[in-house]
Amino acid sequence: MKLASALVAIAFCLVACQAQSDTQTPLGTSSPVASTSTKSQNQGAFIGQGHSTTGNTKIVTENGQKYLLLDSGFSTDNGPDLFVILHKSVPPQDYDAKNYVNLGKLEKTSGSQKYSIPANINPQDFRSVAIWCRQFNVTFGYAPLAK
Repeated sequence: MKLASALVAIAFCLVACQAQSDTQTPLGTSSPVASTSTKSQNQGAFIGQGHSTTGNTKIVTENGQKYLLLDSGFSTDNGPDLFVILHKSVPPQDYDAKNYVNLGKLEKTSGSQKYSIPANINPQDFRSVAIWCRQFNVTFGYAPLAK
C-alpha cells in the first residue's frame, strides 16, 4: 500500500512539473505556439562604458507588441538610479530627452528581463540600448543595435 501511494505521488509530481515547465517560458525563448507570432528585429551585445556590462539584447514583436529583451547572460554593476533606454546614437552621449526613450527602471542587475516598448515608438529610429544611471548621468554600458 505504501509503495502504491509513493508511486502515485511520484507520478503526480512528474505530471505537475511537466505541465508547469510547458507553461513557463524563459525570456529570450518562445514556446512552440508563440514562435509563430514572435519576430526578432534588432539585436546587440553589451559593451561596458562606465561600469562592466555584459550580455545580449534584442527587440522582438510578440502578438503585435514590441519588447526589449535582456538575455540570461546580462550583467551590470549596481547603481542608485539605473534605467533601460533606447538611444539614437552609438555610444549614447547626449541624454537630452529628444535623443532617447526610457523603457523603465532596470529590474535587476543580472539575468533575463523584458521591457515593453510603447506602441508609438519605432525601434528602427534607435541605434543602441543603454543602461543609464540618471542620478549621475553615467552610461554603465550599451549595446549597438544591428538591424
